[in-house]
Amino acid sequence: MDLGGLKPAGASPAGPGIIKDGTSASFAKDVLEASRQALVLVDFWAAWCGPCKQLTPILEKVVGSYAGKVRLVKINTDEHPAIAGQLRIQSLPTVYAFRDGRPLDGFMGAQPESQVRAFIDRLLGDDAEADLTGVLEAAEAALEEGDLQSAAEAFAAVLQEDQQNAQALAGLARCYLISGDVARAEQTLALVPPDKQGSGPVQSARAALELAKLAGKSDNSAELEQQLAANPADHQTRFDLAVALAARGKKVEALDHLLELVRRDRNWNEQAARKQLVQLFDAWGPKDECTLDGRRRLSSILFS
Repeated sequence: MDLGGLKPAGASPAGPGIIKDGTSASFAKDVLEASRQALVLVDFWAAWCGPCKQLTPILEKVVGSYAGKVRLVKINTDEHPAIAGQLRIQSLPTVYAFRDGRPLDGFMGAQPESQVRAFIDRLLGDDAEADLTGVLEAAEAALEEGDLQSAAEAFAAVLQEDQQNAQALAGLARCYLISGDVARAEQTLALVPPDKQGSGPVQSARAALELAKLAGKSDNSAELEQQLAANPADHQTRFDLAVALAARGKKVEALDHLLELVRRDRNWNEQAARKQLVQLFDAWGPKDECTLDGRRRLSSILFS
């Protein structure tokens, strides 16, 4: 999947319907209804207003560069004073931004192109953040249901908008892990920025990666089981057996051995068993039955 960044929007001419001359009669359709599909800027102007003549061409240029994500409605307040009166417009030019049928923000006076673009970007950024959150939630749900293709596509879509989104990178890495592609999972996690390495989703994916790497090694669990049977007090063998079992998906058996080790000597090897349990809980995820059972049993041992 392509994890490259988005190309910046070009300054292509506005498409049909993107820029309109509004009236009091068309305001409901052109602004209120249209703002449910896109951000709508309303430019209140008048022919006698010098700053209006400076601002309007800038608005048209900037709006035209957003490929339909933003629309512009120009209202001549001399010809259509009713809306300006309702919104209590006191000076010209005034620009209001509408979304979901209501005014969000605005500014007065002529502004340079950079300021107009920053104004729009800020408002679009609010939408983008909400949209990404929804996509991430859908991706996590698909992953939980085992729909790897849908989950991977959703995580990749988020990364097209935000290349450094830690949750999306971690989620995509888990998709690769579940599909057996350990190498690509590791490559994906390597893209996580240093300041986001400590996030919960990244730690969980990294724990799952380490577990997958162990699974790629030769299986010596049978030998370890024999050694442990001969000497149940051999903590290192019990620990190694638990890790080997966990690497091959034998969660319950791994859990039992590590919890037994904590019960026998919780401080052995600087609490290695408890730390390994935490790593397994991260790898399995917070909703996994073994994670829930393991956390409950571990708490019972530690606080008994």
